[in-house]
Amino acid sequence: MNRQEAVRRATELVEQMSVEELASQLRFDADEIPHLDIPEYNWWNEGLHGVARAGTATVFPQAIGLGATFDEELLERIGTAISTEARAKYNENEKHEDRDIYKGITLWSPNVNLFRDPRWGRGHETYGEDPVLIARLGVAFIRGLQGEGEYMRTAACAKHFAVHSGPEDKRHFFDARVTMKELWETYLPQFEACVKEGKVEAVMGAYNRTNGEPCCAHSYLMGEVLRKQWGFEGHYVSDCWAIRDFHEHHKVTSRPEESVRLALEMGCDVNCGCTYQKILNAYEEGLISKELLQRAAVRLFTTRFLLGMFDETEYDHIPYEVVECREHIDLSVEAAHKSVVLLKNDGILPLQKEKLKTIGVIGPNANSRAALIGNYHGTASRYVTVLEGIQDYVGDDVRVLYSEGCHLFLDQVEKLAREDDRISEAMTVAEHSDLVILCLGLDESLEGEEGDTGNEYASGDKQNLMLPPSQQRLLEIIAEMEVPFIVCMMAGSAMDLNLADDKANAVLQTWYPGARGGKAVADILFGEISPSGKLPITIYRNLQGMPDFDDYSMKNRTYRFVEKAPLYPFGYGLNYADTQIVEVRLISDVDYVQTKEQSVSVEVRAVNYGAVPTEDILQAYVQVEDANEVPNPKLAVFKRVAFAPGEEKTATLEIPAKSFTVVDEEGRSVHTGLGADIYIGFGQPDDRTRELSGKKSVRLHI
Repeated sequence: MNRQEAVRRATELVEQMSVEELASQLRFDADEIPHLDIPEYNWWNEGLHGVARAGTATVFPQAIGLGATFDEELLERIGTAISTEARAKYNENEKHEDRDIYKGITLWSPNVNLFRDPRWGRGHETYGEDPVLIARLGVAFIRGLQGEGEYMRTAACAKHFAVHSGPEDKRHFFDARVTMKELWETYLPQFEACVKEGKVEAVMGAYNRTNGEPCCAHSYLMGEVLRKQWGFEGHYVSDCWAIRDFHEHHKVTSRPEESVRLALEMGCDVNCGCTYQKILNAYEEGLISKELLQRAAVRLFTTRFLLGMFDETEYDHIPYEVVECREHIDLSVEAAHKSVVLLKNDGILPLQKEKLKTIGVIGPNANSRAALIGNYHGTASRYVTVLEGIQDYVGDDVRVLYSEGCHLFLDQVEKLAREDDRISEAMTVAEHSDLVILCLGLDESLEGEEGDTGNEYASGDKQNLMLPPSQQRLLEIIAEMEVPFIVCMMAGSAMDLNLADDKANAVLQTWYPGARGGKAVADILFGEISPSGKLPITIYRNLQGMPDFDDYSMKNRTYRFVEKAPLYPFGYGLNYADTQIVEVRLISDVDYVQTKEQSVSVEVRAVNYGAVPTEDILQAYVQVEDANEVPNPKLAVFKRVAFAPGEEKTATLEIPAKSFTVVDEEGRSVHTGLGADIYIGFGQPDDRTRELSGKKSVRLHI
């Protein structure tokens, strides 16, 4: 069904509704209207990395891990799998007249906020710190969720609009202040792509204010930018209970009825929360009109018609058996394979099972299900932890010893025990092992959303980059023992890896790798799969020189603005092969002036000189000769390429014309430079990437 027809049908339906009925449809838990054959509907469902909070579903790697894949095609397939499972569950729930929360087909995903500061607890819900990476993966995921059929398979939602990335404990009253340059250079590009390219059906506003206005009633962001400049035609939803913040915390209104008026006038169509329960009060006071309610209702029912809720659709007979089916489980493991980033390897990896007698697996995340799943997750019917993945892989051929080593964050595992009550056991395991796999990190109880799980630290944000003290002590002790060890960092954000980099034989960033993630980690440890993930974030040496967490300036944040060499750079990751670029050339003769209108095509020849198959990520970075350019070369395009041993591949990278523009102080994208440098490589063109990988990017100038 095209949108024009959906709008027509929605308008005809809405015109038959009374004010009371209209009011009932603008809440996230919309009432039924029997005389119009409208069933109740709950708009709130989640699909960040699998259908969440509604029972069994395939649990894919957390979004930050999906970001590390740098794989648009994979993200679209995952979006398709998630939306297919959502439809299957919806079909069955409808049969049982179960229309509860988390049972619908409007999925409030993806989170396309930019991971601005490593302390932000919700950063692992995003695809990383770069606008281009987030945009490309976000658009692909949205296409997978919404599909290309006559009707939408599910409705995606780009959130949280806009300028939102912590601090969590202040979000209900916080005002994120940014310049127009920062707004358009960093915080808006990915949303623009989701709207204009991905045709995302919904946008969710953030809790905070941006430059003085609350994001769920922002005249500039919602009216001027989203609706007018970008031509957004879908519906706008508030973050949950964010409209209540207008009068309780932001103090831009004095009472709920005024908050209702402000939100509706600015174009917030559906309220996740309770404030729209006051719509009738506001109407009776003359604060809002029936026409304002109708405008919002038409947008909402347009979405419901586009989803085919009142028609027979091609999705009505998707069987329940697709939920956590073998195909989707295999896809989840594939995603985990592609998400793991090999940060250091002195040659110890891949492990050779036949040369090992005993492996020690140590750490609070080694046998943790919570460390597999991140937040906003569903329930898997089976989990494979890293310990279990290793045990399954080696079978009876290798003895696997295990010690928890320490609690995730407390000083002892047993409440009545002394501090570090598992350290001696961990030392014993290490002493009796040929090598140690040390699994450290966090889970959703330490990094996540404010109030979501009673986070241990700072409402879900991190106070610094350090591991919890209990884990830091464990790492220090293992590092001083005369046994080879490999660190598996299971976390959704940058941690302090200085000691691991210095002392460990290998370091893997495994993120939260999904319900079967332990199998994927074992496959990589033992060389069944060559690692191919790249960092979607910068792993800093420390926080020195970084602005205060409350300061939304990008100075010294993310790879585009960092002023000193990081420990591990954005875009970096090793593999078990030896991929090298042998030739780069411009396909067409394009000068800088022509890039104002057209893209630049670059042909890249690369070879795998290694003895094993691998995939790697070709990356193109651009730096324009202009005073308004960001300090460091910026990612323009990327492509995942598969190589057999000894294979040569030729790939074409299309660098968009927009990559050759800069953002001026007024927020305008302009093309005024004298020329530009293009860098092609398997990582950034920075000195640290070259030092770590031994590979130098190829530079072209136009």
